Amino acid sequence: MQKLTGKQVRHLRGLGHHLHPVVMIGKEEVSESLIRSTEEALDVHELIKIKIQEGCLMDRKEAAGILAERTGAAVVQVLGRTILLFRRSPEEKVELP
Repeated sequence: MQKLTGKQVRHLRGLGHHLHPVVMIGKEEVSESLIRSTEEALDVHELIKIKIQEGCLMDRKEAAGILAERTGAAVVQVLGRTILLFRRSPEEKVELP
């Protein structure tokens, strides 16, 4: 899992505000296919927004922690039913302060 400084987290939160969710967590909760989808989205975008749907009974922070651990990403923010994850890719699409 990546470690981010406070300044980097604030910067990523600002960038993430305008993103649309690319991964949805439903009643299946955190499955292998969801982890694969999250991996693919992180490879493409580096910074992704994940939406927890009403059918998911799992705690939002627990879901964020599991996804971050399994994908090697950092949890930038958990706000309401939305999770923001970041993982650096070789192309470095997002510029960090």
